[in-house]
Amino acid sequence: MIQLAANTHAMAPWMWSPEVWWTLFQNFLALSLMAVGGAITLVPDMHRRLVVDAGLLSDADFTSAIALAQAAPGPNVLFVALIGWYSGGVGGAVLSMVGIMLPSTTLALAASRWVSARKSWLSVQAFQAGLMPVTVGLLLATGCHLAPSLNVAPKALALSVAVALIVWRTKLPLIWLVVAGATLGGLGWV
Repeated sequence: MIQLAANTHAMAPWMWSPEVWWTLFQNFLALSLMAVGGAITLVPDMHRRLVVDAGLLSDADFTSAIALAQAAPGPNVLFVALIGWYSGGVGGAVLSMVGIMLPSTTLALAASRWVSARKSWLSVQAFQAGLMPVTVGLLLATGCHLAPSLNVAPKALALSVAVALIVWRTKLPLIWLVVAGATLGGLGWV
């Protein structure tokens, strides 16, 4: 692994480095097949590999990439391209997306064809049911990793818990929670 200074969005010379691109590609290629429930479930491991171990981007850039991609319309996996962009420019964005998409897409296509032909098998139904708690666990780990620290932002943590409870216990349209969060942020509460 290479160790680089945290990125501040400036187009540093190392952003055009094939070594950085190769590091991004390898990491996302390795993570791709573990993306049960989507790439967002891999956030804790991505953080460890890319921020802590390789030093390709800062904590702030990592969190910003996820927040920006989640706020934008489109596929959930867009944060991978932003992480690649922040770490290695255009080449980093492209190779990060190829790395995260190629193995999982190939496996998903093959598996969906195989399962489709055998959907009445009890073992196939049991396997599909068994993936649900795995996905929920990975999403909870991601939420814990992205949640604000109690010491740093107690109001933001309280808001996160409140939103989670509202989503879990009501059928309130999510857009109202986004509007409420934006309003509280705009007012300086969080």
